[in-house]
Amino acid sequence: MYVDRGRELSIMVFLGGLGMVLAVFAPEFYNAKNASDILVNISYITIAAIGMTAVILTAQIDISIGAILAACSTVAGLSAKAGVPIPLVFLYAIATGAAIGLVNGLLVAYARIPSIIVTLGTLTVIRGVIILLTGGTWIYDLPANFRAVGTGTTFGLPNPVWLMLLTLLIGAFVLSHTRWGRSLYAVGSNPAAARLAGINVERTYISVFVLAGALVGLATMAFATRFTTVQSNTGQGFEFLVITAVVVGGTNIFGGSGTVFGSFLGALLVGVTGTALTFLHVSAYWEQALQGLFILLAVALDAARRRGALEGSWVRRLLRRSA
Repeated sequence: MYVDRGRELSIMVFLGGLGMVLAVFAPEFYNAKNASDILVNISYITIAAIGMTAVILTAQIDISIGAILAACSTVAGLSAKAGVPIPLVFLYAIATGAAIGLVNGLLVAYARIPSIIVTLGTLTVIRGVIILLTGGTWIYDLPANFRAVGTGTTFGLPNPVWLMLLTLLIGAFVLSHTRWGRSLYAVGSNPAAARLAGINVERTYISVFVLAGALVGLATMAFATRFTTVQSNTGQGFEFLVITAVVVGGTNIFGGSGTVFGSFLGALLVGVTGTALTFLHVSAYWEQALQGLFILLAVALDAARRRGALEGSWVRRLLRRSA
């Protein structure tokens, strides 16, 4: 299992530099309320990013998660309005995400359709089904006990932050200390070699898409519960935020390397940068531009590292032959 901490260190250095700029030009940035708001705002991104990390580790991608968030939010909102107990609302949202992830995984693993095509298709289908079922109307007047999940606190810390931290700890443990977690790195690095080592590559692909969908369902409970309505266009652009967090956080877009802690730092970078621009009185349009720049830089670094590794292996083979 290969882990590159360089990207994580770079993010921390960048955040430190940004922090010094804010200390000089916008000292009002530093207050407990603002820190809490940033953590709440990135909580659902981080939870979904943990699932996306698993997907990208296997050299796949899921661009349907914004639509999955909309589907899970719709299911959760309608269930809560119908009086379903909140724990069951949680389960319904997670099950909805996992079911959609299963469809994605089966198509990728056994139909052998590229994951970007599969998830683009399911994205479109899900959006269409939601419009058909809801007529494009929003879900209003969500019950107080539903909203208490997202707006309440436990031991002084907002509930979405607790949910994020718990998911982050479990995700880090699973990827680092379980056979299944280590198999993701093997599949992403070399599927053929992983197969020879006894890893069921198809089942691995299915499992990561199911996990990604389930965690989007869980992220719903840190997102939809903060508002009084569920909009029909919920989740638009969500996939971009999550993929930005994961790729910028150091998960190699070509698979085989990355950590959930890096994805958390990537989400934190996205959240802090957006808030910092507001405090620095910079146009919000720059936020999307910076996110795009972050992705381009991260992918360029991954491509350069991969090219260097390939060239290094070519040189080694040549030297062995000449010897």
